[in-house]
Amino acid sequence: MISQATRSFDRRFLARPVAALCILVSLAVPAAAERISNPIAEFSGLDKITGRITTFDVYINETVQFGALQVTPRVCYSRTDDEAPKTDSFIEVDEITLNRKIQRIFSGWVFADSPGLNAIEHPVYDVWLKDCKQSSNVPAPDDTN
Repeated sequence: MISQATRSFDRRFLARPVAALCILVSLAVPAAAERISNPIAEFSGLDKITGRITTFDVYINETVQFGALQVTPRVCYSRTDDEAPKTDSFIEVDEITLNRKIQRIFSGWVFADSPGLNAIEHPVYDVWLKDCKQSSNVPAPDDTN
């Protein structure tokens, strides 16, 4: 039979490692990063034939044409300045074919720090996310719908 003194010793003996483990786990798991929703996505596009790189701003839910591609960002998220830069956007890219039909060639997340992760596959154009912004020199689209 185990005495009362032995039981309380066992609990105290086990409580310290468990408490230390909880503290280590809480330090190892980073706090959730504050995600900032931005009204503008900044892209770069490469025309592989001319070799020209163009940077362009697109307002969320607006469509901008780059060559035969139409780029439409749906959201653009960034992080605060004191956190690791993680800029991502959900975009849709359509191609205007030679017979003037619009065909979706990409729909998904793109990441500014890994432009090749979800690349827009096209034989003539490359498009990648550069940044998310709160303001732009490009005038905002009219909201007169």
